[in-house]
Amino acid sequence: MTVADEVQSFDVVVVGGGPGGYAAALYGAAAGLNVALVERDKVGGTCLHRGCVPAKEFLETAHVRRTVEHAGAFGVLTSAVTLDFSIAQDRKVETVERLYKGLAGLLKGRKITVLSGTGRLERDLIVDLIDGDDAGVRLRGGHVILAAGSVPRTLPGFDVDGQLVVTSDEFLDLRHLPQRASVIGGGAIGCEFASLLSDMGVSVTILESLPSILAGCDSEVASVVQRSFKKRGIEIRVGVNITGHDVKKKSTTIAIEGEDGVESDLVVMSVGRRPRTEGLLGDGTGVLLDERGFVLADEYQRTGAEGVFAVGDVVAGTPQLAHVGFAEAIVAVKTILGEPCVPVDYDRVPWAIYSNPEVAFCGLSEAAAKERGYDVVVKKDPFGGNSRAQIIGDTDGVVKIVAERRPDGSAGQILGVHMAGPWVTEQLGAGYFAVNWEATAEEAAALIQPHPSLSETFGETLLALAGRGLHVG
Repeated sequence: MTVADEVQSFDVVVVGGGPGGYAAALYGAAAGLNVALVERDKVGGTCLHRGCVPAKEFLETAHVRRTVEHAGAFGVLTSAVTLDFSIAQDRKVETVERLYKGLAGLLKGRKITVLSGTGRLERDLIVDLIDGDDAGVRLRGGHVILAAGSVPRTLPGFDVDGQLVVTSDEFLDLRHLPQRASVIGGGAIGCEFASLLSDMGVSVTILESLPSILAGCDSEVASVVQRSFKKRGIEIRVGVNITGHDVKKKSTTIAIEGEDGVESDLVVMSVGRRPRTEGLLGDGTGVLLDERGFVLADEYQRTGAEGVFAVGDVVAGTPQLAHVGFAEAIVAVKTILGEPCVPVDYDRVPWAIYSNPEVAFCGLSEAAAKERGYDVVVKKDPFGGNSRAQIIGDTDGVVKIVAERRPDGSAGQILGVHMAGPWVTEQLGAGYFAVNWEATAEEAAALIQPHPSLSETFGETLLALAGRGLHVG
């Protein structure tokens, strides 16, 4: 028998080292399972290396630049603000590298066997490494967890070259910023990129095929962002049909059906992500894919094959959010262990969009609640009256809470919490607990918010929802 023919056995084999995959490995190892983790690149996946973390690093750079630009209002006088984006890029690399080393050390400390290469699931819970440093290694798991992740989509006719046309992968490696940029796609990621580019002095146009940006958000929250963007000079064109682009020497003109084209020095593709399932499955595994290539899994993350689970971006019909991958990983491992667990309720997961202004929400929007037949009570409170928001000079935003209407007309169970404004991504925790613990307006309103704090706006909105607001009717 050759080395390549030998099979290494583990309690669990995880294919993919992104948030869902490494969370499954860490959680399983903490429970005493013997775990192997297969990763084709670096553990941490898209989120750590080409997504969440580097994007937020640049958004923080944008925040610092914005703060310095407006420092005069606080009596801090500065000369003209300049930006060396290459330094920001170096800082991003350092941050990512520190987090990567920390994660690698944690995996080693839990005695998880990490293998380098692309894993392919075969029959009988066998995983073959088909390339990479450990090509030829065969693994057998008592269970297998598929966590292969996703990659950016693009549009026909837009060849990604890393300079003129980029996805999030290439954008986050740029060392210089353009004068003009077009962001194709006005969802969460597109709005984050548009926001940070604008705050760094780039002229930005958002091109969105749907009738509005941030289509998955509550409409009033999305309107706050849209107004702020327009006030800052970001051009927003919705309902557009992009037909291609005409490349010049160092720029391009994006063609739009029935409208004038848009000239850009950089095109940022932000039109969603597709699952990385090409080559993931051998013949006869029993794992089923939907028409778009996503893995079909039940509420306990079980696929159509006995002993095979799937978590993270590769799973059909779930939000492509790192923290959802964490939660799914815990569900999968607990199910493998035979422990009781609560499946992920995708209607109630927290969402965080780190644009300026930020957006955070969980639960049902007002429109979604009504579509599901709820009679609702809604209260909202702008940040304009919040003392901390006025102190920091950032008052654009709103808190909106949706609750079920009781027979007597009062607000009952809280169905959704929706926020736009300063640091709302750090404020959503209380709203998340309220929605997921199915609290009523009165129950949540009884909890005290510190003063002065941005979170007072959430507390004030709850008081008004319960019937007697201090500052909100």
